[in-house]
Order: sequence, then C-alpha cells, then structure tokens
Amino acid sequence: MRRISSRGFPVHILLALLATLLLANLTAYAQSLGDVARENREKKAADPSSTPPKVITNANLPKDPDADAVASADDEPQTAPSPANVESSKRAAAQRAAEQRAAQQWKRRILAQENTIANQRMRVDRLKASIHFVDPNNYYPYDSSSYYAGLAQNRYQARQLERLAQLQQQLSQQRKKLEDMQEAARHAGMHTAVYDP
Repeated sequence: MRRISSRGFPVHILLALLATLLLANLTAYAQSLGDVARENREKKAADPSSTPPKVITNANLPKDPDADAVASADDEPQTAPSPANVESSKRAAAQRAAEQRAAQQWKRRILAQENTIANQRMRVDRLKASIHFVDPNNYYPYDSSSYYAGLAQNRYQARQLERLAQLQQQLSQQRKKLEDMQEAARHAGMHTAVYDP
C-alpha cells in the first residue's frame, strides 16, 4: 500500500523530485577541485612577494664548516668587496688561526704533562715493587756475615723507601700542575677536547 499525499502525489516521488532540484542547484554553484587549484596557482603567480623556498640538500652543504662565509658570498651577486669587509675578514681569519694555535699549544703542553705523570707513576710503582725488607736473624742464624748483609740490605731498602716518598711527593706535585694547567685552559675558553684529551 502506497501513501498518497493530500493532493494525490506519492511522497517518494515528491522527495525524489526535491532531491533532484537540490542537487541541480548545488552543482550549478559548485566549482571543481581543478578550478580551485588553478585559481590558487594564478594568485601565487600574480603575487610578486612569494618566492619559492630554498631547498637545502647534501649537495648544497659545505664540507668545511668554515666555508659557510664563502658559500654565502657565492650566493650573493658579485660585487667588489669593500676594503672594510676585506680587512674584517682578514682579522677574523687571523684570529681563528691564533685561536687554533693556542688550542694546539695548550693540548701539547697538557699531553706532555700527562706523559710526565705516567712516567713518574711507573717509576713509583717499579720502586714500590722492588722494596723488600728482610729479617737478618732468619737468614743464617749461625753466620754473622749474612746477618750483617741483611742489615745492609735493610739500610738500602730504607733509603729506597725514602726515595719512594720523594717520588710520590713529586708525583702529587705533577698532578697538581696538570690540574692547574687544565683549569687555566678552561679559563682561556678552550674546548674540553683541548684540556681533557
């Protein structure tokens, strides 16, 4: 059984007719996606302030970080550099070279001090391992010459022990000197790789 409206038209026909009219009205005013994209391109082309962004790739990047100034200068139009710019770039290059020399000198001095400390520590360890006191009574109780030889050995070991104390004191002084050098390099603005190689 079909429902019929009060005027005699079926409801589904009325709805279909209404939907068709609505769609026809929408399509008359709607733009296609291609038309919208074309209009946007035309607006961008007409706008002089919009320039395409610069794309940076590995091919554009300099291999030398100090070459950034040279690369940016290559991108700009070629004009004769002013004498002030030339002079300031020469001063900057000279300052960088002086800083590199200073860093190398600090590093060389600190490494030499570390080598001195390592050699001193090796001497201390060797001397410490060589010290052996003996009990003269346990050598040959009936041989007086071995008793006196044991005493002489102990006197020699006592001198070696004094020498060990001196070497340990020198080692602590060398360590203090290294710490002072590292602190001075830090205060001079050196990189960690310079004062703690």
